[in-house]
Amino acid sequence: MSLPRPTVYAIDGVVPVIDPTAFVHPSAVLIGDVVVGPGCYVGPCASLRGDFGRIVLEAGSNVQDNCTLHAFPGHDAVVEADGHVGHGAVLHGCVVKQGALVGMNVVVMDGAVIGEEAVVAAMAFVKAGFVVPPRTLVAGLPAKLVRELRPDEIAWKAEGTLEYQRLARRSRATMIACAPLEAVEPDRARVDAGTSQPLHRVKGA
Repeated sequence: MSLPRPTVYAIDGVVPVIDPTAFVHPSAVLIGDVVVGPGCYVGPCASLRGDFGRIVLEAGSNVQDNCTLHAFPGHDAVVEADGHVGHGAVLHGCVVKQGALVGMNVVVMDGAVIGEEAVVAAMAFVKAGFVVPPRTLVAGLPAKLVRELRPDEIAWKAEGTLEYQRLARRSRATMIACAPLEAVEPDRARVDAGTSQPLHRVKGA
């Protein structure tokens, strides 16, 4: 069976936009003024609520499972090109600049800007109006500058984003609704997940 369409709602006559090359999981919810650009990936159970401010995902960005994007009236939540937003993150009226990474379960508040190719460590809280400099690492509650990123760390992030762009294509091409098997088959295949590795493994290599 093919996948059902994403859960999409218009409000005040404003209809979400999904580029034909993007993948939005059917369990994600898009409301109102939401624009999902080319090659984007939106994961299961993500909530993009454009009922107050505009939500924009630029080309090649990803918003993973259980993320929430929202904004105050007249403000936007933007993930620029190749931005990467990890599982369970909450973005409220902020900007994730080109090539930046927001880690798992991060909260980014209104008016904050995550600079180009910067990384926000998992579980951090980025307070309202905080500006993360480009190509730096921030972490903590509240998030504070830790250090500049090394070229290999920036390259690692870029590789991961390329895999999510490929995942959007893989999902569009091969994901189908199906019934589960009742037992593991012999010589069970693995998914075509590429070769990207966790950063701690890369550093230890």
